[in-house]
Amino acid sequence: MPLWSSSVPRLLPLLFLALAPVAAQAQIPLPDYSWLGAGVRTRPAYDGSAAHETELIPSVRYYGRPWFARTTQGMLEGGARMEITTDLHLGAQFAYEGGRIASEAVFLASRNVPDIKPGASAGVHAEWDQRIGPMPVSLLARARQFVDTDRGAQADLRLAAIVYGGGAVTVSVFFQGTWASAKSNQSFYGVTPEVSASTGLPQYTPGSGLLFTTGGVLWGVDLSRSWIVVGNLEARRLHGDAAGSPLVEQPTSRYASVSLAYRF
Repeated sequence: MPLWSSSVPRLLPLLFLALAPVAAQAQIPLPDYSWLGAGVRTRPAYDGSAAHETELIPSVRYYGRPWFARTTQGMLEGGARMEITTDLHLGAQFAYEGGRIASEAVFLASRNVPDIKPGASAGVHAEWDQRIGPMPVSLLARARQFVDTDRGAQADLRLAAIVYGGGAVTVSVFFQGTWASAKSNQSFYGVTPEVSASTGLPQYTPGSGLLFTTGGVLWGVDLSRSWIVVGNLEARRLHGDAAGSPLVEQPTSRYASVSLAYRF
């Protein structure tokens, strides 16, 4: 069994114990600024694909009262939130949800697998911000229903920690687990009798459960008082019924991005 799929949850406490001395070397400030920018990202054609695409992306971080917008928690989302007690926020959000375009992956295009158009989701979240010693830690729980109800629902649990904040450089690490309903898994990784007949792939009906785990590094570098460069490196692994789909070429995917943004 690959290390990523079985050992990451057990290694989290050890990892944060190892990172605590690094964080203690610099009293890390929580970023209290906003930014808006754009950049480029390399990503798989879809999670489970061996093909990769490069695309332009937005980069945003804004927290008002009550409105917010961000790309720093794994997706482009925005909405409203409120602090119900110290360091605990509850909110509601709309988010952009990617699709699956067959022309981006030879595996799909050669089999005439139908596209899934990008869409949106609506949901709620709870976010708790705290410190382990001097290290800022954020725990996000998020549930979302796709606006196209045929695509089902998903839920995320995301843990992030700023491990270095010296001078012009900030580095944080994150880990996330995402769970999908049976309808969500079926819409993306299922093979219906109609699709099976037209593509030659075996029929497949996945159930609900853990969809993927992911982890990586977010970083930022101040270029001046007004301009910053931000980016991420991420590895993501499919699990359960999604990983067993005949549409999956490989269970592990990698993402990377870099953006230039104006800070305000």
